[in-house]
Amino acid sequence: MGSNPHAPAPSEIPSELPTPATPPGREALAAILARPDRAVVALDFDGTLADIVPDPDQARAHPGAVDALVALAPKVASIAVITGRPAGVAVRYGGFAGVRGLDHLVVLGHYGAERWDAVSGTVHAPAPHPGVAAVRAELPGVLDRFDSWHGTWIEEKGQALAVHTRRAADPSAAFEALREPLGELAARHGLIVEPGRLVLELRPLGMDKGVALAQYVREMDAESVLYAGDDLGDLAAYAAVEKLRTEGPDGIPGLLVCSGSAEVPDLAERADLLLNGPEGVVEFLSVLARHL
Repeated sequence: MGSNPHAPAPSEIPSELPTPATPPGREALAAILARPDRAVVALDFDGTLADIVPDPDQARAHPGAVDALVALAPKVASIAVITGRPAGVAVRYGGFAGVRGLDHLVVLGHYGAERWDAVSGTVHAPAPHPGVAAVRAELPGVLDRFDSWHGTWIEEKGQALAVHTRRAADPSAAFEALREPLGELAARHGLIVEPGRLVLELRPLGMDKGVALAQYVREMDAESVLYAGDDLGDLAAYAAVEKLRTEGPDGIPGLLVCSGSAEVPDLAERADLLLNGPEGVVEFLSVLARHL
């Protein structure tokens, strides 16, 4: 990968900012600092901007998240929140609607199948996959055949369904017991199962956070990208950033940030920068905004 001649050297990264542990991460942060107006900052929602909670309906963005995004958004090409949630739900739980200064914010919901932008305030979404309705009808019966279903909870996501095991007596055992039967149910109706942190999501094929991120970076003609996530579903976005680094003669510098969690070591091991959950992410974004 070539280097940006206008970027500050990684050694010149302000001391207030945590230094990425890898050379590609340091190069990417330097590129963002040098040309923020050509940078895309992409963020997962749950576990990255919002703390993980037992009931997903109670999730809300970290108290400082909106202020950090308001400070950062005018200085970068775009901020994209990429989430498995419906776009409208993420907007409500994030408190993003009608906020002055967030014109450069988009929310790509359902792994990019839906899109909300702050300028229009509207959500654009395709028709639901027919398999989702079929799975919705069969899912309670499938869960009822397993003792481990007690304490599980079905989250209705419109274009997908998610089974949470965090409130079960043995969350990990319930998660493992349900992986195979839910995989079979999804396959019968043309869906896939996306595992996460004690959650199994049944959703249509063809879209993931990596696809959504790569498409959006190209749409924005970005020269650098930052992606922050915390869960298994974010591995596809990590892979997309790693691929973007190698495209073209110079590649697109990319910074991989992990919103630290002991539950997903695979993500932490691939990250350039490990932060202490949503609180650490919000602090990092605030400091980054001050230096752009």
